[in-house]
Amino acid sequence: MKRSTFLILSITGVYGAVLHAAAWSVNNFLMTGPKAYLTYSSSVAAGAHSGMEECKFQFGWERWNCPESALQLSTHNRLRSATRETSFVHAISSAGVMYTLTRNCSMGDFESCGCDDSRNSGTGGRGWVWGGCSDNVDFGERISKLFVDALETGHDTRALINLHNNEVGRLAVKGTMKRACKCHGVSGSCSIQTCWLQLADFREIGNYLKTKYDQAHKLEMDKRRMRAGNSADSRGATAEAFHHVHATELVFLEDSPDYCTRNASLGHHGTEGRECLQTGKNLSQWEKRSCRRLCTECGLRVEERRTEVVASCNCKFHWCCTVRCEQCRQLVAKHFCTRRDTAAPAPNHIKRRNKGHKR
Repeated sequence: MKRSTFLILSITGVYGAVLHAAAWSVNNFLMTGPKAYLTYSSSVAAGAHSGMEECKFQFGWERWNCPESALQLSTHNRLRSATRETSFVHAISSAGVMYTLTRNCSMGDFESCGCDDSRNSGTGGRGWVWGGCSDNVDFGERISKLFVDALETGHDTRALINLHNNEVGRLAVKGTMKRACKCHGVSGSCSIQTCWLQLADFREIGNYLKTKYDQAHKLEMDKRRMRAGNSADSRGATAEAFHHVHATELVFLEDSPDYCTRNASLGHHGTEGRECLQTGKNLSQWEKRSCRRLCTECGLRVEERRTEVVASCNCKFHWCCTVRCEQCRQLVAKHFCTRRDTAAPAPNHIKRRNKGHKR
């Protein structure tokens, strides 16, 4: 089958047509797919976008906050990075593509796809049997592989790591599926239930992969054997490194850079100017410590700024059938990371704490 390469995500390309005014654009995401499957490109684009939006949510209060450059998956030397963060980007974007393709299939958006009824009429468990319309994750998995995995044309260790992490994302979609059931019986007795599998909320998949990110495994490669290039010795070193890696485990090759400081060539903006949280309702412990993590430990100070916010208030329901609200203004305290006085530099011990796995 003849294959063609096409750009599906750009600032002014398909992104604008499919997603309309998206909050932020993902640049240079090249995907390769068979010409016969071009009909799925809009879903692939939307899926990659939803994956990166989830990435931004999961890392919203961390030093590396999934910037727009995250999906470029390259460094200033054109050597693709293989950090812990890159592993998450591969997994969540792959999961997003598979998830959207599967969901759109279930919604009837594709003529060539329908429900997964392969389990129907089969024995389920006590009091229930398989039936109904299960989400067709096999379809989503198959088509997403054609697009996402085709990005990796090399055979080096980084390519194998990327392919592995792509698969971790797809397994997350399958592994978080939920069983939904419908009761049957006289007068609603629910003597028997018909059940099917449906996709979990994508936030649950994001939470699952975030846990995998925290537990990601660094591959320790034999550099002497790796210098052999594509020889059997090099392939043997790679095979040994993957031997004890579980299929659902994210892997990375390189330590993360210092995300405290700005590095334009790597696409890292640093934490200066970032907002952090100190007070507020229903904040997690992780969010409450964001000012220390983003500012203090990065040698910056926390600056409070008063900002005027306009929001709807005093809303009343009027018969029938409108809701009318007033526009209220209030001053809200927000906190940002700013530079310290140059006469009082951050202690050395604080700077040292920024090295290693700090997000």
